[in-house]
Amino acid sequence: MGVGNVRSGDRVLILAGKEKGKRGKILRVLPKKDKVIVEGLNLIKRAVKPTQKNPQGGIIDREGAIHASNVMLICQNCDEPFRVKHQISADGKSQRVCRNCDAEVAKG
Repeated sequence: MGVGNVRSGDRVLILAGKEKGKRGKILRVLPKKDKVIVEGLNLIKRAVKPTQKNPQGGIIDREGAIHASNVMLICQNCDEPFRVKHQISADGKSQRVCRNCDAEVAKG
């Protein structure tokens, strides 16, 4: 499942916000909110109650959501951010293609 042109597992570049210019991998996609969660970026602090898994409780850091329009895919071949081009393959399926090097983007 994806939001627009990005899916979970894709490498992306952050375009706006406090993490601008950093790169990371998408962990989760929130399609109803048009947001993505990127590994290790946009960290927020959350207060958690003690549980069996975390008996101490306290304040933890975790990734916050970033709007999907503020991330850009990074090509595996040329290692550059790119705008996505959709092409229909020979078997009739739509595939994402890098505009820089015309390489197909692998699924997540």
